[in-house]
Amino acid sequence: MLAPCWQLTIMVPIRELKTYSILIADDLTLVREGLAALCEAQPGFRVMGQCSEGAVALRLITEEKPDIAVLDLNLPDLFTLEIVRRVKEADLPTKLVVLSTRRDRKTVVEALRCGVSAFLLKSGPSHQLLEAFAQVLDGGIYVSPQLELSKIFNPGQKSAQEDPLELLSAREYQVFSLLVEGVRAKEIAARLELSPKTVDTYRASLMRKLDIHDVAGLVKFAIQRDLTSSR
Repeated sequence: MLAPCWQLTIMVPIRELKTYSILIADDLTLVREGLAALCEAQPGFRVMGQCSEGAVALRLITEEKPDIAVLDLNLPDLFTLEIVRRVKEADLPTKLVVLSTRRDRKTVVEALRCGVSAFLLKSGPSHQLLEAFAQVLDGGIYVSPQLELSKIFNPGQKSAQEDPLELLSAREYQVFSLLVEGVRAKEIAARLELSPKTVDTYRASLMRKLDIHDVAGLVKFAIQRDLTSSR
């Protein structure tokens, strides 16, 4: 978990004398309030809003255009990477910072490919979030140091045979991610704004690629690879 704000000693330089607005979206109230306290304690940052659902987060980003949006990877109601995709399609200026308990290469790559400006582990220290803010406001990309960015984009000779997740398309991986978190097909369709039939097609395709024949098998596969949220 992020350290309490009163334990933080790092000072992040803020460009010019400007106050940057921040939206915080997480379905856990305690996490939201802790992040808000952390941000408000720093000069140059103002929390303009908090929410617990993906659809609300997208509406606030679209209408209010905060400088930064801090989003949990698994927001209910609308999948977080779908929010990222739409924000990028609309060419909105908000920098998107995603927080997650998941650290597998495929998740990080898909998030960055969708257009997030920063990907942080929730298990990381508080100062990394503030470092990420400074980096993305300067137009950069930030990934938690624990994830070893060089290995993410240069995995060596690792093949699809060694990691079958590499066979999945972006949409298939989104469906996979939600299935292993226990989300039913109908809700997956709502979160991704797809038809239930399309979700069934993606599910059948990803199961064929992974050579797994039921959802229980997918969950077992995900647990073995530490791909499920540890809330």
